[in-house]
Order: sequence, then C-alpha cells, then structure tokens
Amino acid sequence: MLRLGARESDIDTAWVPGSFEIPAAARGGAKSGRYAAIVCLGAVIKGETSHDEHIAGACATGIQAVSVETGVSMGFGVITAPSFDLASARARLDGGRNMGTDAARAVVEMSSLLDKISRGK
Repeated sequence: MLRLGARESDIDTAWVPGSFEIPAAARGGAKSGRYAAIVCLGAVIKGETSHDEHIAGACATGIQAVSVETGVSMGFGVITAPSFDLASARARLDGGRNMGTDAARAVVEMSSLLDKISRGK
C-alpha cells in the first residue's frame, strides 16, 4: 500500500485466527467508518479432505457480502494452494508477482471508482 501512495500511519493490520474469520473482521472494520478500503489477505492450504474448499468459498463469499453490504471496497488476497511452499511462492517478496500487492492495487482502483460514482462522475 505504501507503493500505492498510502502513508504508514493510514494502515492498520489486524490478525485473525484463520481465513474463515476474515469476513467478520473485515465487516467490523468496514462498519467502524474508519476505513475507505480493506485488503483481506490469507492462505488456505489443502489438507487431506475438502475442508479447504469450504473455508475458501465461505471466505470469498463473506468478503464479497461485506463489501456489498457496507459499500467499502475489499481487496481479496486470500491464496488457496495445495502446499505451504506454493502459497509462499504466490506471496513473493523478491519482486515477482505478489497476490497481496495485486489485491492492494485492485482495492485502490475500486475505491477510486466507487468514489467517482458516488460523486456522479
């Protein structure tokens, strides 16, 4: 977000126990009125059952519902991967493609668009 023009003092970080809990935290932040946009980051790693599919789906649906309900832009950067190594590769810090950065860019763009719409432009 700093690369996109945000100041460090404008950024808060909230940790949740797991990806399933992200929508509730995002809703709390959105309803507080303190945030113009929220970036949701997490990772759901495949296990031996299909549990990961249910968690990832619930997380995506929940984040989308929070955005629609509150009008606050939500960046979706929840990685789903079959292993920790592959999830780490999608959150690259070495200058390669970083899914968190992609989510931050998308939320800035969407927030700007919603602001223009609300002003009738």
